[in-house]
Amino acid sequence: MVEIKSKREIELMKEACRVTALVHKVIERMIKPGMTTLELDKLAEKVIRENGGIPAEKGYPSYEKGVPNFPGSICVSINDEVIHGVPSEKVIIKDGDIVSVDLVVQKGGFHGDAARTYLVGNVPNDAKRLVEITKQAFFEGLQFAKPGNRIGDVSHAIGEFVQKNGYSVVQEFQGHGIGRNMHEEPGIPNYGKAGKGIKLEPGMTLAIEPMVIQGSPDILELDDGWTIITEDGTLSAHYENTILITEKEPEILTII
Repeated sequence: MVEIKSKREIELMKEACRVTALVHKVIERMIKPGMTTLELDKLAEKVIRENGGIPAEKGYPSYEKGVPNFPGSICVSINDEVIHGVPSEKVIIKDGDIVSVDLVVQKGGFHGDAARTYLVGNVPNDAKRLVEITKQAFFEGLQFAKPGNRIGDVSHAIGEFVQKNGYSVVQEFQGHGIGRNMHEEPGIPNYGKAGKGIKLEPGMTLAIEPMVIQGSPDILELDDGWTIITEDGTLSAHYENTILITEKEPEILTII
């Protein structure tokens, strides 16, 4: 069941999303070659807590037997890592890397979720293009996030745009509803048929998140039980915002 948020609930969500966006602003300013992903994680957690939030990803439970709960405050995925990269003092960000940071803030009982892929130092043009197309794929889907349209309209727009530009979308992971819980109904694939799925209604809050791969869409999971990588070793990028369906145009909650 898809939850329709009240005006009060939307205001609480907006505050969680404001903090989410603020953390990304700080990361964008501070990320640089030589940092470890654990340093980036600690920086993010500091900003989240200073603004009254809780890093919702920290301690997130694994659904695989024997895999520990997620240890970081953010997911940090570099180059061929697609999503769910585990922060580590052993992983150093290098000049030319593309670094995807996915973070979720809980505040006031609600969540904000956003991901960005950062260009660190002198990034090759092919990697820059991948990141640009991934970001634009979000906005292609956003055009269809209006009352009366369906989830499939959003999904189709994302997938068509990505494939038209010569890239692949990740099929095993998807966007989602969001609110009191980090993950709620409905699921939002990054590919699909227009006209399919539930109808969008004002008051729905959604996390739309294209995950795009340079090469084959096939992925693998590392032994840590979290990190997802491209099977062929090509680059991957991620872009996500939490949005609100309104009576007219959708509102992006995680951009300030």
